[in-house]
Amino acid sequence: MKADDGSKDQSYFLHRLNQAQLSKTLFPLGHLPKREVREIARRAGLPTSEKKDSTGICFIGERPFQEFLSRYLPRTPGEIQTPEGRVVGEHNGLMYYTMGQRQGLGIGGSKESNGEPWFVAGKDMQRNVLIVVQGHEHPLLLNDGLVASNLHWIAGEEPRTHWVYAAKTRYRQPDAPCEIDKLEGDHTEIRFGQAQWAITAGQSVVVYESNVCLGGGIITSAL
Repeated sequence: MKADDGSKDQSYFLHRLNQAQLSKTLFPLGHLPKREVREIARRAGLPTSEKKDSTGICFIGERPFQEFLSRYLPRTPGEIQTPEGRVVGEHNGLMYYTMGQRQGLGIGGSKESNGEPWFVAGKDMQRNVLIVVQGHEHPLLLNDGLVASNLHWIAGEEPRTHWVYAAKTRYRQPDAPCEIDKLEGDHTEIRFGQAQWAITAGQSVVVYESNVCLGGGIITSAL
């Protein structure tokens, strides 16, 4: 189930738990908003009661993500291009960028006539080219569906096809109405009632029925 405090719900990250794991798992804070947890900690005299909420990537702390990756992955610079092939800058390596990224592109000063910000819209791995577009609602950033694999269903039962569920393709995203269009073994196609922004291969798609997390899979491509 989702936590009662929607702003702290972790079911998106926990959707791959199985029944054996859940049978020995407790979620004692699932019914409490964060402010009440802080108050309980304050009354108990715990020093963490006033600790700021953690941000960034939990397992590496608050540090620049590109700097962290550069310690393990060599830089492979290449061109930043528009979909039409116009070069607008240079990237440090395709692995440092993600779909929909706006910050850290280094091309803020090269805006065209419409004056809108740049967003990552794709990667050409063969040519080592980063594709960028202008405008949050550019068509290349919007997709009606996705293909996912490496599926996992928490209860061990596959959901129904052509039934209205809801899904997230990234953490903190509002639930988006969807249908499971195809479900064949370890692959599925999910279609959304409204186009979704910056669906990204490698991230998880997590399916819900009301407040119940059914499970999900790893996005392989957008449709």
